Amino acid sequence: MNYRVEALDHYQQALKAGRKAHRKSVQQGEYPFLQVLDEILSDSMRGDEADLGLIEIPIDRIVGTKNAGRKNAFASNFMPLLSPDSEFGVKWRDLCEAHLGDEGIRDPITCYEFMGHFYVQEGNKRVSVLKYFGAGSIPGYVIRILPGDYSSEEAQAYREFLQYYPLTKLYQIYFSRPGSFQKLQLALGYEPEHVWNNAERRSFLAGFFFFEQVFRKLGGESVSATAADALLEWLKVYPFDFLKTLSSADLIHRLEAIWSDIKAIGRPDIIEMDMQSAPCDESGFKKYLPFSTLPSSLNIAFVHELAPENSNWVRAHEAGRAHLEEVLGEQVTVQRFVGVGNGEEAEAAMETAIKNGADIIFTTTAPLIAACRKTAARYPETKIFNCSVAMPYTDVRTYYSRIYEGKFISGAIAGAISKSDDIGYIASYPIFGVPAGINAFALGAQLTNPDAKIHLKWSCVNGQPLAELRELGVDVVSTLDIPMPGWSGGQWGTFRMQPDGSTHLIASPYWDWGAFYVQLARNILGSGWDGLFAKHTSRAVNYWWGMSSGVIGVEWTDAVPNGTKALAEMLKSGIINGSIDPFRRPINSQDGTLRNDGNSVFSPEEILNMDWLCDNVYGAIPEYDSLSEKSRALVQLQGIYRDSVPLQKESVLL
Repeated sequence: MNYRVEALDHYQQALKAGRKAHRKSVQQGEYPFLQVLDEILSDSMRGDEADLGLIEIPIDRIVGTKNAGRKNAFASNFMPLLSPDSEFGVKWRDLCEAHLGDEGIRDPITCYEFMGHFYVQEGNKRVSVLKYFGAGSIPGYVIRILPGDYSSEEAQAYREFLQYYPLTKLYQIYFSRPGSFQKLQLALGYEPEHVWNNAERRSFLAGFFFFEQVFRKLGGESVSATAADALLEWLKVYPFDFLKTLSSADLIHRLEAIWSDIKAIGRPDIIEMDMQSAPCDESGFKKYLPFSTLPSSLNIAFVHELAPENSNWVRAHEAGRAHLEEVLGEQVTVQRFVGVGNGEEAEAAMETAIKNGADIIFTTTAPLIAACRKTAARYPETKIFNCSVAMPYTDVRTYYSRIYEGKFISGAIAGAISKSDDIGYIASYPIFGVPAGINAFALGAQLTNPDAKIHLKWSCVNGQPLAELRELGVDVVSTLDIPMPGWSGGQWGTFRMQPDGSTHLIASPYWDWGAFYVQLARNILGSGWDGLFAKHTSRAVNYWWGMSSGVIGVEWTDAVPNGTKALAEMLKSGIINGSIDPFRRPINSQDGTLRNDGNSVFSPEEILNMDWLCDNVYGAIPEYDSLSEKSRALVQLQGIYRDSVPLQKESVLL
């Protein structure tokens, strides 16, 4: 069959697409031709070269040409710009005929690869024809040029690709962020160093190409995430094999449910920190709303990973739940699920809650985040909260408290009553916010005793921290905050070490989850769902409330002298009204770095992500390998260095 007439028609269509892309680039001020590797790659950017031999190159990763010889013949999308009668046009049509016929385009191209993109040295027209027909790949002889500098995040992601390419032998999966290949191995059920066989590659590519088609149909080319980035986001909610059971329409529906998270991938400001509750002014905002838009009551479910008798943390949230029911009475209907773990039983509990009419679900521990995400994807109308911080998901809101404010006050009390300059501190885990609490305590102690030294120990590593502090001669120790107001019993808060080995509580910050639950529910009842949920829909929201919202407080005993009590009251009032900021003062870290000259205010993100300690703290943040086994799961979820923590098969993907 003679395909010459058909080839001419295809060339004219390709030419139309090329000229359209050229015009669009010019109008948008973008470079309208193919990228030229020789022009964009300086000597300082170039490292060693490696001959990869003949490989299968994904068409969509071919972005330009090696040298400038033919760049003006193509638009930036590799479609032709020259007339059909030109020598170029004739050769393009010849290749088109070959592609349409039995012979096909068989000769491999030759090209260079740099940072995961390919630049053609010989075979540009072959690439153009195959791109026009939507081919997925083309064989080619490839020379890889390694970058000379790996300092950028893009280069770090590429270095990880180089590490995993020998395991997968796939260019089709390319991530924009470091750490993603390790997560993919985990999501697929593989060990980190698992080498894929041919059957595994074929199975993966079949599902991936299906996913990629839907991803592009939904506008994937307009987001910063790659198709592999989006797939990994999907795998945090659904298993890979589930793809094979879906129709295109089903996948579109399910992918749309997490599309806001896909669009947010790579955004540096993905998490919105909500720092203070905003009680509804019923005499103002509420009177302008139609009554029908305001909920008259709320059905609220509490899902606890553990039983309260086995967890003081859950016990505190249960006290908060009871306070919510006591204060709001018939305005709330409460469901309660206890000891459900963090897997399928937790998901089933949430599904039961929704079937029973839950408007809101509060999940009270960080390991429940995976179950929250899966449930949120299936039931987007239900508002789901997880008690954690720094979770970058738009469909699950998180909540926590600024406990460092209370630590600052208890530090000031400790500095005032200690009979020496040596004060002990036992920290829990190296998770978000804990170093800020240590530093705030150290600064508070320095406020009342400029020579105060804070001796830091950790309960999450092997050892006996209290005995070790006693050997150092400290007489005052700060440890776990009391989990709710009025708590008594156990070694909590800041206490004095007595000569006989006993301890005497002096003061402690406390968490008041009841105040949080009541205020959030009242905001919804008073201003409607839109008042709380309409804004920030493209960002993850973390409620990080403090003393000004009443969710954090400090209690002290009669062992505190009256003058110190008065100082503590002044500090508390100043933190509540905003006139006192624990970190607005000259601060040096242990390595001598000036962290604040006294005139700056740390952002919420800077406080939450502190990974350094003040220079009057004696001790260090423990490395992951030194943590106890039971501590590692939480640190993988909430650790200040979680992005560098090696993942295990049982890890929750974030």
